[in-house]
Amino acid sequence: MSQLLESFLGACPGAVSQGILWGIMALGVAVTYRILDYADLTVDSSLCTGAAVNAVLLLAGVHPIAALAAATVVGMAAGLLTGLLHTQLGIPAILSGILSQLALYSINMRILGRSNLPLLKVETLLTLRSPATAIIVGGIFALAMVAFLTWFFTTERGYAIRATGSNGGMARAQGINTAATTVLALMISNGLVGLAGGLLSQYQGYADVNMGRGAIVIGLASVILGEAIPFLRSRFSLRLIASVVGGVIYYLVITLVLQAGLDTNDLKLFSAAVVALALGIPNLRQKAAAKRLAKSALRVGQDGQRKETV
Repeated sequence: MSQLLESFLGACPGAVSQGILWGIMALGVAVTYRILDYADLTVDSSLCTGAAVNAVLLLAGVHPIAALAAATVVGMAAGLLTGLLHTQLGIPAILSGILSQLALYSINMRILGRSNLPLLKVETLLTLRSPATAIIVGGIFALAMVAFLTWFFTTERGYAIRATGSNGGMARAQGINTAATTVLALMISNGLVGLAGGLLSQYQGYADVNMGRGAIVIGLASVILGEAIPFLRSRFSLRLIASVVGGVIYYLVITLVLQAGLDTNDLKLFSAAVVALALGIPNLRQKAAAKRLAKSALRVGQDGQRKETV
């Protein structure tokens, strides 16, 4: 037990650094999943798109900040594609994300030129590639994105997106162009995902065409785990921070179970099970509460009938 604890503590800095960088991606998932109420699967490929563009530009001698900006822009372009498929062609939300994800795989291969592009000799913001550097740089970017989203969602356009996610019909009745707000939210979401992909490629020292596989599961797990912390649910800005904190918690849990001996081949199964439980437990609780309420009402009715009979 002590050996497990010792190895876990030794791996914690790496898990925290990964969690913060993936937490930025989770912010993007939170925008669509929690604010817009839109199930967007584009993120599984837009993360790689951001990483691929970042890697190619770095190898061409572009400054790391400019490369990250470009990664954000191409992520927004991916969100634009998904939004147009959904709003202009009437393709269902999930299917539009799948189509974008499928198309982006080929685009990512075109950008990279091969399946894996190393950055080992390239200067980046995370050249040292140490957990401490990643925590500092990732933390700065995460706080900056939280501040931006907190400001944006208090603007007229931001409130329009929140209204669209809460009740699309009512939003349209108030004169809000819900198609435009949906597209904008998807662009913001995938822009954050593209930025996270760029940061991850700079930290890991490569861009790989498969690096976004299962990103939506990690993002959902991060959002849900963050929401489980009570004091991070009181304000909008804290709920955004919770997504980043959830990313850290997720990677700490993954690190712990790996140190305990979980086969890496079972990692995605474990992640899917965590998300399924987190999503399913509230629904099961509601059903249990409804059953208790129905039984209570039936019992009261039966008591009333007995009194009338007497």
